[in-house]
Amino acid sequence: MQQRRGRLSAAQMHTVATLGFCGLVSAADNWFVSPALPAIANTLAVAPTAAAIILTAYLVPYGALQPVCGRIGDGVGRLRLLRIIVLGLCAGTFLCAVAPNLPLLVVARIITGCFAAGIISVSQAFVGDVVGPEHRAGAVGILMGITFTGQGLSAGLGGILTDLMGWRAAFAAFGMLAALAWLGLFTLRDAGRSPVRDSVHSSAHAGKRLAHNNPVSSFFRDAWRIFFGPHRAVFLLACSTGFLFLGTYGLMGTFLSEVCGLTSTQSGLVMMLYGFFCLIGGALAGRLGGARGLSGVISVGECAGMVSAAALALSCATGSWIRLLVATASLGLGYILVQPTLVTLSMDADPAQSGLCTGLIGFAVFACGGVGSAVGTAVVSCGGYALLWMLVLLCLGLQALISRRVLR
Repeated sequence: MQQRRGRLSAAQMHTVATLGFCGLVSAADNWFVSPALPAIANTLAVAPTAAAIILTAYLVPYGALQPVCGRIGDGVGRLRLLRIIVLGLCAGTFLCAVAPNLPLLVVARIITGCFAAGIISVSQAFVGDVVGPEHRAGAVGILMGITFTGQGLSAGLGGILTDLMGWRAAFAAFGMLAALAWLGLFTLRDAGRSPVRDSVHSSAHAGKRLAHNNPVSSFFRDAWRIFFGPHRAVFLLACSTGFLFLGTYGLMGTFLSEVCGLTSTQSGLVMMLYGFFCLIGGALAGRLGGARGLSGVISVGECAGMVSAAALALSCATGSWIRLLVATASLGLGYILVQPTLVTLSMDADPAQSGLCTGLIGFAVFACGGVGSAVGTAVVSCGGYALLWMLVLLCLGLQALISRRVLR
C-alpha cells in the first residue's frame, strides 16, 4: 500500500506523459537541425558554416524568452499558454519546411524559437501544480527523461529523414509531431490553482509591484537584481556553459560532414549519443551530489566537457570519426551534470521567485549557446576546426578553475 501511495495516479501520469511529449518535440525540433546543416546548405546554395546561423536564430530567442514565458504563465494560466506556444512551434516548423532561401529560413527559425521558449519551463511548473510537492521531483524527472530521449533520438531520426526524403520533409515531420502534441494538450485540465499564487510568497515583493504598477519595469528590475545580485556567479557560469557546451554541439554536424566525411544519417546516429548520455548523467547526478556536493557535480561535468573537446581535437588531427563517439557522449554527460545543477543553485537567489530564477538560467544557457555557435562559425572560417576545439578545451579548463573557486 505504501508503494502505491508513492506512485502517480493515472491522471497525473497522463499529464506528465503529455507534457513530456511536448518537451520531446521542442527538443527534437532544435537538435535534429545540426546533422541536416550540410543538406540545407547544399539546397540553398550557401556554405555549411553560413547555414549554421539557423542554430543561432533558434537558440537566442529560445533562451531570451524563457523568463518572460515563466512570468506570463503566472498571469494567463500555464495550460492556456502551453496551448498557444505549442501551436506556434507547429506553425513555425512548417514555415521552415517551405522557406525558399536562407534569410526566410532564419526568420522562420526565429519565430519557432520564440514560441518554443517556454515549453520546458512552463511544463515543469504545471507538472508541479498537478502532482503536488510530495511527487514533484519524481514527476519532473520523468518529464525531463522523455525530453532528453527526444533530444537523443532526434539527431539520428533527423539525419535519416534528411537522407531519405530531404531536410524539408524532416521539418514537416517534426511539424506534424508538434501538431499531435498540441492536440494532446486538449486532453488536460487546468491544475485548479490560482495563476497568481506566487504573489503571496513575499509581501515585500507584492508591495513593490503594487507601488510601481508597471509589469514590464518590474520584470526587468527583478531580473537584473537576481542575475547580478549575490548569486551572479551561478548565472555567469550558466552563460559560459551555454556558450561552450551548446555552441560545440551545434557545430558537430558540419564537422562530421566536412572533416570526417559522414552523411546526415551517419552524423545523426553519432550525435544520438548526446541525448542518451544526458539520460545517464541525469541518473548519476543525485549520487554525485550526495558524494561530492553540487559544486563537485559541476566540476565532474566540466571535466567531461574537456574530454569531449580533446577528443574532437584528436578527431580533427586524424580525420577519424571513432573518437567522436567519446566526444559526443562526454559532451552530453558534461552538459547534463552542469546545467541542471546551476538551475538548483539559482533557486537560492530569490526563493519567492524561483520560476524567474530558473528562467534566467535558461536565458543564459540557450542565448549564449546561440552566440557560441555564431562565434564558433567565425573561428572555423578563420582558423579551422582544430583551432576551435583547442579554444573550447582551454576555455572549459578556465571555467573549471573559476567555478571551483566561486562555488566553494
